Amino acid sequence: MIAKQSEYLLSVKPELKKLIEALEPYYEYVSVLATDVSGTSFGVSQRNTSINEFGDGERGFVVRVYKNGGYSEYSFSTIGNVDELAEKIRTELDKQTELLDSLGIRKLETPVVYEEKMEKEFAGEVAEELYHLDNDEILKKMKRLSDKVASWDNIIDCQVSYQAELNSKLFLSKNKDLIQAWGVSFVNCAMLAFKDGETQYNMVGDTGWFGSEIIDRQEEKLEEAYKDLMDMFGAPNIEPGEYEVICTPEATGLIAHEAFGHGVEMDMFVKDRAIAKQHMNEKLASTITDMYDGARGGVEQTASYFFDDEGTISGCTQILDKGYLVSGICDALSAARLNVKPTGNGRRESFERKVYTRMTNTYFGEGTNTVDEMIKSVKYGFLVDGMNSGMEDPKHWGIQCVLSRAKEIKDGKLTGKMFTPVILTGYVPDLLSNITMIGTDAVLNGNGHCGKGYKEWVIVSDGGPYIKTKVRLG
Repeated sequence: MIAKQSEYLLSVKPELKKLIEALEPYYEYVSVLATDVSGTSFGVSQRNTSINEFGDGERGFVVRVYKNGGYSEYSFSTIGNVDELAEKIRTELDKQTELLDSLGIRKLETPVVYEEKMEKEFAGEVAEELYHLDNDEILKKMKRLSDKVASWDNIIDCQVSYQAELNSKLFLSKNKDLIQAWGVSFVNCAMLAFKDGETQYNMVGDTGWFGSEIIDRQEEKLEEAYKDLMDMFGAPNIEPGEYEVICTPEATGLIAHEAFGHGVEMDMFVKDRAIAKQHMNEKLASTITDMYDGARGGVEQTASYFFDDEGTISGCTQILDKGYLVSGICDALSAARLNVKPTGNGRRESFERKVYTRMTNTYFGEGTNTVDEMIKSVKYGFLVDGMNSGMEDPKHWGIQCVLSRAKEIKDGKLTGKMFTPVILTGYVPDLLSNITMIGTDAVLNGNGHCGKGYKEWVIVSDGGPYIKTKVRLG
C-alpha cells in the first residue's frame, strides 16, 4: 500500500503557514521543517521479551531564518498561539545574534539559498501491517528464530530484535510546500556461543521498506551463520601482511562507508577537513570501480527518503565514475558556500539538532564477475566478512575496518581455515586502485547508525557486490 501522510502534520500545516507569514517581514528567508516519526521496537531472547516505543521517534518543528548574511534556527515541540510563538522566536534569535557579536565570533557568510517553487506530496510503498502491528504474531516469529538457534550445540542465547518505523515530514517556505511519508523495518538475530572457555558471537539481519516478513527471511541464513560461528572458536590471528582479499557485500559496504563516506561530505570541504577537496576529477580507483550515495534513484533502503531536512529533493549521486572522483555530497548551506548544487544530503539527528551533510545509502556499483571466478583467481588470500566497526581519516585518507573473520583461500579454493578477528587497514586510493574484480549483485544493509565524529547519529545503509582487491590485514 501507499504510505499515509501524518494526520498530525496535516492538521498543524495551516498554523505553520501562518507562522512563516508572521516571520517573513523580519527575515529574508523563513522555512519550517515538521517531523512526525513513530514506531515500535520488539526484543526476544531466551530470558526476556520486550515491546517498546521506537527509540528514534520524535514529533516537533524547527524554523530556519536568514538575516544579515547568516542563518539561525529555533526548534520547538508545540505551537500554541502563532503570534506569541513568532515573537518568542524573534526574541530568542536576536539574543543569539547579539551574544555572538558581543563575543566577537565571526559568522560564516552564506548567501541566501535559492529555492525553486514546488508543491508536492511524496509517499512510498509500505507494508500495511506497519499501521496496525500484530504484536503477538511478531513476537511468535521472533521466538521461533530464537528457540531454533538456542537448540543448537554450544549456543547460550539468541537475541532477536525487530523495529517497525513510520516517517512523515513536512517542509514549508515561501516557495516550497512538501510532505512525505514512508516506512521501514529492521531485524537482527545475534547468536552467542560458549565453548572450551571461549565466547564468540555472530549475527544476521535485514532492513528495508518491508514489514515483518523480513523476520521470516532470516531463518535460511541462520545455519550458515552458525557454522561460521563454530569455526571462529580457536581461530588464530592472521599474520600481518598485504594479501589478495575478497570482500563480501557486508565488508564491501563498510569500505564504501569509510573510504569515501565522510571524506566526500562537503561540509568538510568548507572547513578544509577533507583531502578529497584537492583531488576532484582525479583517478583514485581502478577503472572498473563506481560508487554512489543517494536517498532515491538507486536503491530503497533505511536511509531512503524523498526530500532531505532542508527541502532538497533527493536523488542518487555518483561519487566514483570508472575510478574518477567526480562528485561529493552536500547539504544546501554547504552547497551555497561552495557554489555547487545541493545533493539532498542535509540531515538532522532530530528536529532539535542542526543539519549536517550526511551519507544516506552508500554503495559500490556492480561488475561482471562471479564469486567463484574471484576465488579461483586467488593464489593465496582471504575472503573477509562480518562488519564490526570502522573509521577513516578524511584529511589523510587512512582507513581501518574491523571485521569478524577471514576465510583462507589457497590455490583458488577455500581451505576451511578461519582467522578472527581481522583488521583491514590501508591508504584509500591504494585500496581502491587495487580492485581487479567486482561481482554482479549488490546487497545493502541499514541495520545501524552513523555518527558525525562522536555524535549526531543518523540511520545509514551501505553495501555493494563482492569485490576483489589487495590490502593489508592484521
